[in-house]
Amino acid sequence: KLIIGLGNPGSKYGGTRHNLGFEVVDEVVRRRGLAFESGPADAIIACERGPDAQLMLAKPMTFMNRSGEAVGPLSRYFRIEPGDILIVADDANLPLGRLRARPNGSDGGHNGLRSVILGLATREFPRVRMGVGRGETQRDLADHVLARFTTDEIETIAEMTMRAADAVELFVESGIITVMNRFNAPEWPEQTTENDA
Repeated sequence: KLIIGLGNPGSKYGGTRHNLGFEVVDEVVRRRGLAFESGPADAIIACERGPDAQLMLAKPMTFMNRSGEAVGPLSRYFRIEPGDILIVADDANLPLGRLRARPNGSDGGHNGLRSVILGLATREFPRVRMGVGRGETQRDLADHVLARFTTDEIETIAEMTMRAADAVELFVESGIITVMNRFNAPEWPEQTTENDA
């Protein structure tokens, strides 16, 4: 399985809403005692070794809107089918703290997912989306997702990041349907949007 967290490289973007995919991958790498190294595409990767190895994690270094330029080459180089690739990304269409797993789907207005769809030439890949909320409607969405979390959001985000890392581990063991059954609880059904479909 190839787990790819989406985000923007560089300390300037650390701790922002748009970098939650990176943070989840970092947590799984920490849990498994792995280390990042240069990859065969514009990404850093962390791989299990040995005959029982079943996991590779990656963070594209292309910046969010060009994520597919790393995801596509990684998939082809390691001959990993899209169904065995899990993309982890933030989602402003979901309420803060909510996880939503899907086996496929549209980009939902997310530029990183749009680029991945182009890079893989398919929408048929699993994804875990992490709710960061829309914020103030008068605020530009790009400013919102590139902002850091407020003090009263930090605890919710930390807990969601741990749950998303748990979802990654479960995906590796049991696949996306099991992840959906465990993590897609309708916590805020009244706020479901058309992008959840």
